[in-house]
Amino acid sequence: MTTADNKKRLQAAFTELETGNGQPFVDLMADDFCWTVPGSTAWSRTYRGKQAVRRELFKPLFAQFATPYTNRGLRFIAESDVVVVECRGNVRTVRGQDYNNRYCYVCRFGADGRMVDLVEYMDTALMAAVLAPPQWAA
Repeated sequence: MTTADNKKRLQAAFTELETGNGQPFVDLMADDFCWTVPGSTAWSRTYRGKQAVRRELFKPLFAQFATPYTNRGLRFIAESDVVVVECRGNVRTVRGQDYNNRYCYVCRFGADGRMVDLVEYMDTALMAAVLAPPQWAA
């Protein structure tokens, strides 16, 4: 896959995320995919493996959402095997709070056109104020 191919595939996945369909984004993840949330929050760590991302990050996160999660890609910048996405997520939590965060995802792709890792930069103060820590962090 080329840099342009990776960018187009990620743009297509975000077109679906904007409607609440996250499956194309998940489908882009390689089996050994790693998702890193930097910092010192309860959610901060590297989740290793697609199944671990789904089980340890997505499951406890999405359990806190009362409405479908959407995420709109605003800007996509691609160079070599990396695509950087500036995006905005929107959702209401089961506790009745809006969790509308701003993100920068740095996504690295493998030769087969699947994401091998993602580093997620966000407003961690908002995350800490609105989201409960995952149970595994307790």
